[in-house]
Amino acid sequence: MAETLLDIAMMHSDHLIARAREGDKNAQSRLVQLWYKRIYNFGYKFFFDHDLAMEVAQKTFISMHKNVESLQEVARFKSWLYTIAVNYCREEVRKKKTRRSVSLHDLGPGEGEESYRWEESHQRHENPERQLRQAELSDLLQECLMQLSEEQREVVIMKEYEGLKFREIAETLNISENTVKSRMYYGLEGLRKILEQKKITKETIGYEL
Repeated sequence: MAETLLDIAMMHSDHLIARAREGDKNAQSRLVQLWYKRIYNFGYKFFFDHDLAMEVAQKTFISMHKNVESLQEVARFKSWLYTIAVNYCREEVRKKKTRRSVSLHDLGPGEGEESYRWEESHQRHENPERQLRQAELSDLLQECLMQLSEEQREVVIMKEYEGLKFREIAETLNISENTVKSRMYYGLEGLRKILEQKKITKETIGYEL
């Protein structure tokens, strides 16, 4: 897949991070612009819920603004930012467990996602049939992903969807790389079994898994 201008900008954002650490508000705002979609995506993959993903993203960047000046190393910005996002995801999970009266299913999967999906489709000049197949595949995989444990889901999302290295995931979750690899293995194995149980194959959905 060809790199976008956004991808290139993110890879060369060290100078922005350095300026942000020095209190440069414009640099901090630019970092939000560069990283917002990825943090939102992480939250959406974790919860399959637009509102919760927005909540996590908003809290993550508020925390970034407040604490970026205390970041010790520019090179650790990515894992540091994902650590914040993971902690807010876990916080929302705790709220769900302790406040059973609050439903996380007020919105159906994908509802409220119109603007986000429009943005994606606007960026890809593909035919409508292919876009529909991709959307169906995405929802099917997301439903399977939600059946994994929280620990496995975190690792699978960060590795398979966000492209983090094992080392970066280990730093983010404050665990060893071997633990990350173990959770990744069992997570992918779990997904395979779930897909088999649902009899989901590339022939079933007409798209390569």
